[in-house]
Amino acid sequence: MTRRLPQLLLLAATFAAGSALAQPIDYDPRRAPELRACDEHQYHGRVDQARACYSQLVNSPNAVMQAEALWAIGDLQRANECFRDFVKANARAVQPRIRWARLFLQTHQYNDAAELFRDALKIFPNDPHAKIGLARVLAERFEGEAGPLLEEVLREHDDLVEAHLLSAQLALEAGQHEAAQKALERAGDLAGKQKLPPLEIFALRAAVETSRDRDAQPWIKRALDYNPRYGAVYEQLAHFEIMRRRYREATSLLQRAIEVQPDLWSARAELGSNLLRLGQIEEARQQLTAAYSGDPYSPTTVNSLRLLDRIDQFDVSSTPVAVAGDTYVVRLRLHRSESSVLEPYAIDLTQQAITAFSRRYGFKLQEPVTVELYPDHDDFAVRVAALPGIGLLGVTFGYVVAMDSPSGRASGDFHWGSTLWHELAHVFTLEATDHRVPRWLSEGISVFEEWRTGPTPGVVVPPDVITALSEDKFLPVADLDGGFIRPAYPNQIQVSYVQAGLICLFIEQRWGFERVAALLHQFDRANVTTAAAVQATFKMAPADFDKEFDAFLHSRYGALLTGMNEYQAQYQAARKSIQSEQWSDAATTAKRAAELYPEHVGPGSPHLLLARALDKLGRRPEAIVAVEKYRNAGGWDPTALRELARWLDEAGRDQDATAVLQSLNYADPLNAEQHVQLGERLLADNRAEDSLREFRVLLALREHDQAPALFGAARALYALGDRAASRRNVLDALAAAPHYKPAQEFLLKIVEERTKNE
Repeated sequence: MTRRLPQLLLLAATFAAGSALAQPIDYDPRRAPELRACDEHQYHGRVDQARACYSQLVNSPNAVMQAEALWAIGDLQRANECFRDFVKANARAVQPRIRWARLFLQTHQYNDAAELFRDALKIFPNDPHAKIGLARVLAERFEGEAGPLLEEVLREHDDLVEAHLLSAQLALEAGQHEAAQKALERAGDLAGKQKLPPLEIFALRAAVETSRDRDAQPWIKRALDYNPRYGAVYEQLAHFEIMRRRYREATSLLQRAIEVQPDLWSARAELGSNLLRLGQIEEARQQLTAAYSGDPYSPTTVNSLRLLDRIDQFDVSSTPVAVAGDTYVVRLRLHRSESSVLEPYAIDLTQQAITAFSRRYGFKLQEPVTVELYPDHDDFAVRVAALPGIGLLGVTFGYVVAMDSPSGRASGDFHWGSTLWHELAHVFTLEATDHRVPRWLSEGISVFEEWRTGPTPGVVVPPDVITALSEDKFLPVADLDGGFIRPAYPNQIQVSYVQAGLICLFIEQRWGFERVAALLHQFDRANVTTAAAVQATFKMAPADFDKEFDAFLHSRYGALLTGMNEYQAQYQAARKSIQSEQWSDAATTAKRAAELYPEHVGPGSPHLLLARALDKLGRRPEAIVAVEKYRNAGGWDPTALRELARWLDEAGRDQDATAVLQSLNYADPLNAEQHVQLGERLLADNRAEDSLREFRVLLALREHDQAPALFGAARALYALGDRAASRRNVLDALAAAPHYKPAQEFLLKIVEERTKNE
């Protein structure tokens, strides 16, 4: 496949054509006075005068000035060549190298930009503008190192406007309004003294007001009075609305941005992406096409357009579902190759989720829910972030859910049913609060609902989370959003997910589930912080809440934390004993490991090691108990559960075996043999409707002999009283396999019955 080509496109076609991309503001005092005279026109929106001014510098004997002028008029190819040639001839040049890096940064080539910034720092380690540029790259990637690097700059250079602007941006993204305002006040004072353009300051001040649910218009007016074509003020506001997952509000702002500045290609690209988030496919295509015409360097735009070229490969269906007397519409967008297989399970699970969450959170959906499943993970990644390779499984944009389909990953890699359940919980937490719920609580409730009400109930806490807990890396509740936005250490995002889920579990066990819902509904109102919501819901300060949560964690995991060395020793001993087939030793050590850490149900779970050892020792009933404990704790490995079903059958527990096999449809629904077994078992249990679904899914898979599936469907239809459809299916079975004796006998039965009735 060539699905990974889009993000590499820039490497092959860097600066291949001219562009109307305007330079960002250059705050470096080393910028030449001749360029600043042109900048003054540009910053005030005097486009024609600015272009004429820059054009006069295109033939300057100063190669760096020539490169800057070419960049400013949109000739990025020649600008790149000028920077390259100058840096090649002047190996110790710092400021030109930094400006070249900025050109790469603006054209979305973050790796190249970072490399050039680091090269500049090798030459002059203390250059603050190289550090700020590198911090911008890190900020674009949402990497946690951006903050510490920026703090280092500000400790030594408190007079740099751009450093304060970037500091304000990071603070605002983390919801730290006071810190953002303080940084902007300092930036404003400095810009006035240094006679630098205040446009970005005005835009960020407007964003602070919007984030506080206040009127941003005075700051917007100041920006547009300074530059009537400064659409970036609206684009900046939209950025922070998207960070808050307020996609409708962002769409309105982005539309305003391109009204003010039609050639603001980044705003058009973001508008296209945001319309995709809202499920407005054709409108998104129009904006992305326009964005590409002006900025062909953006990998997000290129990738999104390529995905839209494949969108006709998906089937779209609308199904009404009844929930507690109300009727909701569920729209599915499924790839044609698997829509018939996944649709019944997706609809069933979505209906269950709507039923559960409507009751639990007291909110009725106001719009249809759209669920999109992508068999190609890169297509899903592009749909979500417009870049292949992200590690997410699913994302919710209000009433639109997008996620990997089961075929998007190898069997056993992820539980698609739990992922869908998780994302549908987001629909409720976002919409019930008009998207005001903080990220940590929305994610925490989704994780909590996976554990409590989803298709794989059981509290799952991976080893890296236990390690983070032992190293005191859990964040205070009031700061937990930061763990999702700019992680400070590897796996912090995953740790934050589980910590947020554990907070909800703690609330449920300490005060009852009603307090979880009450905490959520604190955010029905505007401008409510986590600290204020905690105080109002639990009548205690966030610091006291943190202390009680910490006590809960140590009550629940204290034995494991103090016995972690023993657990590791027992676990490794069990693995080693299994490898050498010392089954008795393996059973002893695996049992102890499972007792110490019962919530380890990921790959290599001690429960499964124990089950294997017990089975080899001929202690099958105990092995069954071990796998059932694994399943009850949230384990769902398809291979392990298929073996459990077989063992349960052999133990005479047919109904339990059937339930286990049915649960596998939400982990590994593309296994044909599974549907054969379920179809037959459900038919034998007089569950003809459920049986028919399994045989129809089996038919849709088309990777097996069709005759048994048609024959199964015929018998299920017969049991449901649909004799005509039953006869058609058995005839189709015989057309596929003329000598298929069971189908022949069944057809004879139908004919005889029909003759008798006549």
